[in-house]
Amino acid sequence: MNSDDEAAGGLEAVLRTAKHALAAGLTRSLPALRVVNQPDGFDCPGCAWPEAREHGAIEFCENGAKAVSHEATRKRVDRAFFLRQTLAALRAQSHRELEAHGRLTEPMIRRPGESRFVPIAWPLAFQRIGEGLRSLRSANEAVFYTSGRTSNEAAFLYQLFARELGTNNLPDCSNLCHESSGTGLGEMIGIGKGTVSLADFEQADLIFVLGQNPGSNHPRMLTTLAAAAQRGCHIVSINPLRERGLVRFKHPQQLSGIFGSGTKLAERFVQLRVGGDVALLKGVMKELLALEDARPGAVLDSAFLAEYTLGFEALRASLEAQAWDELEREAGVARAVMRELAELYAASERTIACWAMGLTQHRHGVANVQEVMNLLLLRGNLGKPGAGPCPVRGHSNVQGDRTMGIWERPGAAFLDALERELGFAPPRAPGFSVIEAIHALHDGRARFFMAMGGNFAAASPDTAFTEQALARAELAVHVATTLNRTHVVAGREAILLPCLSRSERDVQHAGPQFVTVEDSMATVHRSQGRLAPASEQLMSEAAIVAGIARSALRGKTAVPWELLANDYDEIRELIARVVPGCEDMNVRVREPGGFVLPRPPAERRFTTPSGKAELRVVPLPKLEVPEGRLILMTIRSHDQFNTTVYSDDDRYRGITGDRRVLLANAEDLAALGIAAQQRVDVTSHWAGANGEERRTLRGLRALVYELPRGCVAAYFPEANPLVPIGQFADKSLTPAFKSIVVSLAPAS
Repeated sequence: MNSDDEAAGGLEAVLRTAKHALAAGLTRSLPALRVVNQPDGFDCPGCAWPEAREHGAIEFCENGAKAVSHEATRKRVDRAFFLRQTLAALRAQSHRELEAHGRLTEPMIRRPGESRFVPIAWPLAFQRIGEGLRSLRSANEAVFYTSGRTSNEAAFLYQLFARELGTNNLPDCSNLCHESSGTGLGEMIGIGKGTVSLADFEQADLIFVLGQNPGSNHPRMLTTLAAAAQRGCHIVSINPLRERGLVRFKHPQQLSGIFGSGTKLAERFVQLRVGGDVALLKGVMKELLALEDARPGAVLDSAFLAEYTLGFEALRASLEAQAWDELEREAGVARAVMRELAELYAASERTIACWAMGLTQHRHGVANVQEVMNLLLLRGNLGKPGAGPCPVRGHSNVQGDRTMGIWERPGAAFLDALERELGFAPPRAPGFSVIEAIHALHDGRARFFMAMGGNFAAASPDTAFTEQALARAELAVHVATTLNRTHVVAGREAILLPCLSRSERDVQHAGPQFVTVEDSMATVHRSQGRLAPASEQLMSEAAIVAGIARSALRGKTAVPWELLANDYDEIRELIARVVPGCEDMNVRVREPGGFVLPRPPAERRFTTPSGKAELRVVPLPKLEVPEGRLILMTIRSHDQFNTTVYSDDDRYRGITGDRRVLLANAEDLAALGIAAQQRVDVTSHWAGANGEERRTLRGLRALVYELPRGCVAAYFPEANPLVPIGQFADKSLTPAFKSIVVSLAPAS
């Protein structure tokens, strides 16, 4: 490829944006795009990358435009649609086909044994859900799932309802993505969030981008990286794939981005073996120690380590004892490369480390995050301008949901505050994470499933097992804007509750309402939809939660649900009294840009048991791969947002018209006797409690791609059937979508 071919953005991004806007209808998509990410508009329903301090006329990327146009579509899924579509017909459709039908317009119910969804009035829907919840033997038989599109206000009400009902069963999409980040960072620095702001990217000398593809998954980040590169900041990509979005960026909102060659981003691509991150980072730190020995006092930040950290001596001893041949073998990277990275790091005064799913979705996902943090701490890259950890969240308010209490293992202080403010005793026992909820539904310990957005069936591992679990729920309740796979497989009885989208006007009895969200850098800001709702029957997420709560709890509640649903300022007043850092929320969120939540480590204050940052010694993962087998990782395409697939193309990887593909090294295919373009059956192998377990996905097209030997990649969620339910990260329980041992055979 030439440099223009490898550039992200440019004229093609403009044309694709226009195509999606036209498909949704200009009368809805253009007014929405005009105010997306603007101070007087709504927050993009896509990724959680923060907005620039100085807003321009256009504050969205190609993928954000796709997400907004998807919401603004003119297509409708009404009662006439369901009259034509049987449940069997809907189950036969693909993920993309289901969502492409358009917006849900009114509540629907599929009663036990019936083959279709039929209309149900809102009061009757709430009544039926309340009856279902009251019929449970225990509140712990209910599971309340949340996706990252839920606002802070709705999330707070949702967890409040679940806890007043009597359960902490609040699995959420964090369990599937950045739980390893939260766990790893929490143990080491006392908070499960990053510590940097956009201003830090303006001062960094070096940016490591680990296990992340910002060009497709967080495109607005490319503007930030391009600005850093233009002023001389070094950018290094550490990832098995050499992603086009980190090669060169042509800003589609600038003439130079349309007609010029763009800005070179990463100056170095380290294509390590899948799962080799800990080995690579250990090698870099081992070389860093050697540089310190050669130049005592000039490489490590000894003063920072002595004053603010614990565990350095143990970490140094473990690194010195580590054999180089093991590190090179497990990383798939030569020692010389690790030395070069150490030298670059040692020469940089201010370093930021960014990462995403490529680090967290391994069996050793927590260890990956903790080794990144070890590396940053060795040179004091925490709590100073231009430096720190930056886990990049992939959904608009997934971080805010956790701040609002969506967590199956809440802290005692949060529960104490709920009890103090609302006069009920919240449950203290841990609830179910996603993996635990799937098992509970499968074996009958859970009988009720509710999802506040998201596509649980598609996003979770071990698709067949997960769908069996969902089907066993006696009642499934879905708050959603469009149809998806979960809606047609979950529950002996199922209720669809259509909600307002992020881009639509929300008017309650107290007048027009706005909500708030939290971005990846802990800034809370307002979001207010401007479009007319797709249907007069849509309700807000907050109003839906309140309606269910009133029905399920009847008079046995201490919460003024109707007041809260009618005026979101009342919800924020309650949040301000319960959630640390949200004091005076109603005042502060109305200020330009909102407000930043406390991040004590950014000020070198640590809420760990020791009161210091705690360096960790983590074991070297050794992913045993028998001869003739490979390591599979799941990936997203460029024309995809989470489980929502916009087309079968992946423009940045040069793949068109097919998502059932397997990306593989040419030498690996040749060694296995498989030709390029040949259809193959892919079988995963996992050592379960009862011996080896296997799962097979048939008929993928083998494509030659630039990957390290022994590594292959396939698209999520199509490849999820290969991920065993029992394969997850230590401590965080995040499904190990990136550590799958597979074998290939010609398609049968």
